[in-house]
Amino acid sequence: MANGGDADGGGAEQARDLAMMDRALTLAREAAGLGEIPVGAVVACGGMVVAQAYNLRETLHDPTAHAERIALTLAGRTLGRWRLDDCTLYVTLEPCVMCAGAIVQSRIARLVYGAVDAKAGACRSLYRLTDDRRLNHRVALSSGVLEVECSEILSLFFHERRLSTKLR
Repeated sequence: MANGGDADGGGAEQARDLAMMDRALTLAREAAGLGEIPVGAVVACGGMVVAQAYNLRETLHDPTAHAERIALTLAGRTLGRWRLDDCTLYVTLEPCVMCAGAIVQSRIARLVYGAVDAKAGACRSLYRLTDDRRLNHRVALSSGVLEVECSEILSLFFHERRLSTKLR
């Protein structure tokens, strides 16, 4: 079968994508609770979660503390290797240039994201780093998984932030 042998036509992969993205959304909510931009990321290998993270830029005072970058680092430590070529990264927002570069460098096999980032997205929106033929690795992409939920959590976060700024 063209879908890798799933008798259900890819239904198992779709169900796994939904479950992992739901987990990433839970992490994004945790980030929002800390005052962080609500982005969550999960790295799965063989259908099992090997790492998960959320944005910690404000908490760590680190401009590189994006959910994806932290999750990739933790996955490498958990698996004892930097090549994550049998792993899938699930993230609630299309990765930026820094994170897309880290995804290519880690050799992630597949990237699944929810909301597009028209202002900073580096996978399809502004740039296409993850499938640029000039680079040494290309990543299989799936976008729009739980897109409405992923977009809503970000919209609500920034709406509340604007309101709190006006009230000061």
